[in-house]
Amino acid sequence: EEEILHVKGSGWDLELIEEAGFSPVRMQHLLRLARLDALSDPQMVNELATHMTRAAAPAPSVETILHALLPHKYVDHTHSDAVLAITNTADGAQRIAEIYGDAVVVVPYVMPGFDLARLCAELFPRYGGAGTIGMVLMKHGIFSFGATARESYERMIRLADLAERYLAAHAAWDLPCPASALPGPTPSPDIASLRKHLSQTAGQPVIVQVRSDARALSFVRRADIAAISQQGPVTPDHVLRTKRVPLLGRDIDRYAHDYRGYFERHAPIAREPKTMLDPAPRVVLDPTLGPVSYTHLTLPTNREV
Repeated sequence: EEEILHVKGSGWDLELIEEAGFSPVRMQHLLRLARLDALSDPQMVNELATHMTRAAAPAPSVETILHALLPHKYVDHTHSDAVLAITNTADGAQRIAEIYGDAVVVVPYVMPGFDLARLCAELFPRYGGAGTIGMVLMKHGIFSFGATARESYERMIRLADLAERYLAAHAAWDLPCPASALPGPTPSPDIASLRKHLSQTAGQPVIVQVRSDARALSFVRRADIAAISQQGPVTPDHVLRTKRVPLLGRDIDRYAHDYRGYFERHAPIAREPKTMLDPAPRVVLDPTLGPVSYTHLTLPTNREV
């Protein structure tokens, strides 16, 4: 007999995940890896893949070692928008402490992977206590734990709810929806043209989704949309889904040109070689259409959308 950690496989959506979406990894090997002084991302990916008990399982989460180090049987991890809206403020750590007190351990931002696992392994025993039910990773997300799946889940809901209530109490939860944002007829030819251009830039067919309700239109028509939409996602973990920033308007060629320049500037200073994905925007903010997002026409077998 041996202890196995079942961790979410990369790419699976927690809302739709099934048994096949969890990757079974040998716990003892994970704990040995955690004692290393250093471990590169490619090395870590290889070690995880070669110590799974099911060859067809998806790639284990990049935070697998971190999950293994936490002394609880069940661990949930989300990128709660409400929590991130608070951690990403100038005094985010102070606000998180005000909301949660000793209920969570607060960890400064470190890129997900081995370095983050080592930092959490250092801070969690030092600051965790009998009343600790979670851990907040600044500008990243939140963890909850429990003896059962239900307990860990309910603690996650409780922690996220506290953040939502805090935002509501500080008038940062609801946004006004002006009457000028009432939706009109959706111009189908414009959507078809946009979809065609996105498909060409992405290098494969895509399906677009358009949000043209009053709330969505009021957002894309804000006077300050150019400032608030170009600051990057709430957590770097969203970059694969949204890219660094959305496209304002419909100039896809310009976006692709800027994205290539962005990649070429930053790839040389990365610790490990990087491969550029297609340069197409993942989100388009258009004052006429509203927010537009897309998925590839051929869906992955893991049902991720």
